[in-house]
Amino acid sequence: MEKIYTRTKTIQEDKVSGFCPGCMHSTVIKLIGEVLEEMNCVDRAAAVLGIGCCGLHMDYMAYDNTTAPHGRACAVATGMKRANPDTLVYTYQGDGDLASIGLAETMSAANRGDNITVIFINNGIYGMTGGQMAPTTLVGMKASTAPKGRDPKEHGYPMHMCEILNQLTAPAYLERTSCNTPQNVMKTKNAIRKAFQNQLDGKGFSMVEIVTGCPTNWGMDALQSLDFIEEKMLPEFPLGVVRDR
Repeated sequence: MEKIYTRTKTIQEDKVSGFCPGCMHSTVIKLIGEVLEEMNCVDRAAAVLGIGCCGLHMDYMAYDNTTAPHGRACAVATGMKRANPDTLVYTYQGDGDLASIGLAETMSAANRGDNITVIFINNGIYGMTGGQMAPTTLVGMKASTAPKGRDPKEHGYPMHMCEILNQLTAPAYLERTSCNTPQNVMKTKNAIRKAFQNQLDGKGFSMVEIVTGCPTNWGMDALQSLDFIEEKMLPEFPLGVVRDR
């Protein structure tokens, strides 16, 4: 029998994912590992993990990684890249980490065109810390800090980070993908590969925004969360390439 698939060696063999059912963090980190293996870049890769559920990957990853203070992943990654230019440096951040607490660091790294890669997980809510409203929470969507739902008059509107960064001159590549279907999983993998290749080619700042689900804090089961992504999240955050230089 021909083996057509094997587990990526970038995930520790003795570890079992502790993420909630329906969470897509495990899918994305597996895709990243597969891409690094296929590009023969595992030994030169270094991940900067954001705080929150993103940071839990430190328990599973079998290659170099560090955890940045909350929101500071882009700043840490910039320092790592400048000190070690041959290292493939990427950040792995959630919406609260990247678009709220770390907005200044994200904007500054993008504006400088730093030669790093950002993997941005957008599930519209703070996951680990209690389901608070995030910058990407949908209008009307309930959160622990917005029990009646997000009200634009009180909370503002969801932030579209690809489009916001697209107003800057320096970024090389901005794409929004998802992992809600097998087809979109493959598109996400291809986007990650392109973002990494851009860094190897010295093109500058690249970000892949991945629209995912958080069934636990959305108050849904895994299948319901897939429907919510398709029916609610993707109309607000349309998939596709925003910039490709």
